[in-house]
Amino acid sequence: MTTQRSEPARNADERTMLEGWLEYHRQTLAWKCEGLSDAQLRSTAVEPSELSLMGLVRHMAEVERGWFRKVLVGDAPGPIYYTEEDRDGEFHLTDADTWAEAYATWQAEIVIARRNAAGFALDDLSRGRGRSTDEPFSLRWIYTHMIEEYARHNGHADLLRERIDGMTGD
Repeated sequence: MTTQRSEPARNADERTMLEGWLEYHRQTLAWKCEGLSDAQLRSTAVEPSELSLMGLVRHMAEVERGWFRKVLVGDAPGPIYYTEEDRDGEFHLTDADTWAEAYATWQAEIVIARRNAAGFALDDLSRGRGRSTDEPFSLRWIYTHMIEEYARHNGHADLLRERIDGMTGD
């Protein structure tokens, strides 16, 4: 698999621009993971951190699920990897955890996110609420937050990838 990344159009309307940047950052995370073994994708940077590329992908599957299913449409799908007892379960990997499963789960959540967002205008408010507030969120806010979330974690991914095999890039 070779991940193709393309920057959003420079003269697009707001929605196209937001969706374009979100897709760009999704593609960037996939690119940072490309060509590595499951063991490399599970490897952590430095103790005591449990941060790994596979953990980041699993985390982003949870984030996509939370914002576009739980918050945006008010669905209650439950967590994928974490539990009440282990709030960071997506980062707690074992040798049994595979890239194929993590990637497929993440991509499935992205497909649902796109479908759910398509039913909302940027100013439409979410049917659900976030964990820390009883206020609804506009789709515009969710898109902006997701771009920020991916951008931050793509910085982490860049450092993790450089430690694994020296690959760097934007």
